[in-house]
Amino acid sequence: MSTAPDTTTAATSPAKADPRNGKLPLLALLALATAVFVTSLTETLPAGLLPAMSDDLWVSESATGQTVTVYAIGTALTAIPLTAATAGWRRKRLLLAAMAGFALANTVTAVSSVYELTMAARFVAGVAAGLAWALLAGYARRMAPVHLQGKAIAIAMAGIPVALSLGVPAGTFLGDALGWRVAFLAMTALTVLLLLWIFAAVPDFPGQGRGERPRMLRTLRIPGVSPVLFVTLVFVLAHTILYAYIAAYLDDLGLGGSTGLILLVFGAASLASIGITGVLIHDRLRALTVTGALLVALAAAVLAALSDTTALVHAAAVLWGLGWGGIPTLLQTAVADAGGESADAAQAMLVTLWNAAMAAGGIVGGILLDTFGSASFPWTVLLLLLPVIAVVLYARGAGFPARRISGAR
Repeated sequence: MSTAPDTTTAATSPAKADPRNGKLPLLALLALATAVFVTSLTETLPAGLLPAMSDDLWVSESATGQTVTVYAIGTALTAIPLTAATAGWRRKRLLLAAMAGFALANTVTAVSSVYELTMAARFVAGVAAGLAWALLAGYARRMAPVHLQGKAIAIAMAGIPVALSLGVPAGTFLGDALGWRVAFLAMTALTVLLLLWIFAAVPDFPGQGRGERPRMLRTLRIPGVSPVLFVTLVFVLAHTILYAYIAAYLDDLGLGGSTGLILLVFGAASLASIGITGVLIHDRLRALTVTGALLVALAAAVLAALSDTTALVHAAAVLWGLGWGGIPTLLQTAVADAGGESADAAQAMLVTLWNAAMAAGGIVGGILLDTFGSASFPWTVLLLLLPVIAVVLYARGAGFPARRISGAR
């Protein structure tokens, strides 16, 4: 997840992205949404292909599952240093380089029969994701007029729920029908087409001057940045604990055969949430963030207390999706607003913490599953969301103000 080292010049450049000066450049934004889709699906695709990948690589399914973990580690370890090192690069050049990294990593994954090589390729994909996530949301902001910047980010971030609700099932189906390697090669083909799309349709922007390079530690002292980063870390941890093990949780409820349908319901609700967020984010960022956390907490409470009713499990998936879908956009916008001229550094920190939380969620979820069983997941989510809600409410002066004070305004 993400955003961009570009907001320092957002005040002067967004209108230049669209000659109509007042409308969103949809073709370019959809290219960014596709880049988000590629990034998200590359990360999660192994989850649907574990048995076949495990057989071909001659390792256990748990070892194959670490292909997701090493991806997140690659992002978490490199997002901050690479964002700093490439701050002076032109934005289009950097985006093309990141997407080329995905094409290379997915191709190597598709042809590799050696576990260690596969893990190395997945690490490279994570590195490419670190570059992409620290770039995409800020790129979308710079393409849009100020009053439409939130909607622009929402369009770009729509690639996340599409990848989770449609991409993973489609990749799994393709892998089952033609082999898991074909699924990864299909990702390479899509990425090559995307590179051409970006080259043709996405506007370019300059990087930062030498005197504007990011200073990470100084950024933490900016009012509002730390609360947003805390909310990111804990919220993503809570979400991942349940999402990463949703199949095991549903199987224990006797709903294992409905996993695909429930994820589809979750994904559809997430898309609706992104649409609502895009409309309201400019003036309602704080309210939307509180509402999102409350909806996910309510979903967890339903799953914790009423999971014996199938209809209520589906209802909880709707609440979960409505609460979660807009959160990436909200947090990326909040940290960019809070960071101001240091938005690039703040965004890189957000990317790092997001992926660290995802990796931790997998580990914590596994420990909970082995120690207390899957029934502990919703209770844990509910417990973690209490400080999230408290911090959002507390940070009304900076971080999650009642009215946005974006440096791009």
